[in-house]
Amino acid sequence: MPKFATIVTALLGLTVLTQSAPSHADTWPSRTVTFVVAFTAGTTSDVIARRLAHDLSEKLGKSFIVENKGGAGGNIGATSVARSSPDGYTILFATTGQAATNKLMYKNIEYDPQRDFAPVILVGKAPVIVTARPDAPFSTVKELVAYAKANTKLTAAYPGNGTLGHITGELLNRTAGISITAAQYKGAAAMLPDLMGSHIDIAMDSATPYLGPVKSGKIKALAIASATRWSMLPDVPTVSESGIPGFEASVWYALLAPVKAPPEVVAKLNELTNGWLKEPATQEFLAKVGAQPAGGTPADLKAFTQSEIDKWGPIIKAANINF
Repeated sequence: MPKFATIVTALLGLTVLTQSAPSHADTWPSRTVTFVVAFTAGTTSDVIARRLAHDLSEKLGKSFIVENKGGAGGNIGATSVARSSPDGYTILFATTGQAATNKLMYKNIEYDPQRDFAPVILVGKAPVIVTARPDAPFSTVKELVAYAKANTKLTAAYPGNGTLGHITGELLNRTAGISITAAQYKGAAAMLPDLMGSHIDIAMDSATPYLGPVKSGKIKALAIASATRWSMLPDVPTVSESGIPGFEASVWYALLAPVKAPPEVVAKLNELTNGWLKEPATQEFLAKVGAQPAGGTPADLKAFTQSEIDKWGPIIKAANINF
């Protein structure tokens, strides 16, 4: 009996210790959390990540910071997070490339977005806009498609090979049965002067830099490529409304943790970010930088990411986009 009593006492003590031991979520964050942005400071992903980091720091009284690790289309930053300690203190603030499409383009990519990351949350989406030179003989996507079928010398500007603007153009070629010649630029700052000067016919890119020129009449806005209209240009229809049903292309932003990060930490960060996205101040801020709030569960993000990989895979392969 004494031996039995000793065993029971030991088991009861272990149970009490187990029940009283704090979980990762109870103690997280106990030190600085780093959001890695795989691009330089000042990019849209950097601006959104810094606002989220600031607001979470204010809310929790703990330090959230942003570290920029640019290069190789975002792969350097993404690889560093995939290889980091899975303790919940290093999080990737990813864009479409690192979370999905880079895997389809880069031959020597050192991570797999679905295998090496734990999805946390889809933060938001930024629409891709289809624009045209001011004197273009078309003002809608339907007219553009008709013109492209009758004229084989149309040129489309994109902000770089393999960017969302580029693959959106390739998606339009494929779905509309047209063939527009690609002209690759180094971003909107180089594209806009040529578009306003009618040196190129159309351009596809993230929408925000084009807002001012559209409103001032210096270029035409043919359509927004996202699923819904953009609040900043509410009178501009979507591509889907313009005769190509189901067409959608957006740059999107997501939080990803190393794959073995504690599930309870992932759940807590998901809960915190969902709450942040519902705040009116957050929604106003996102609208100003050209993004629409998203949210949802980690499972929602995983399914969405896979759907993006499945959608863009054939487009990227057909266009032979690889690095």
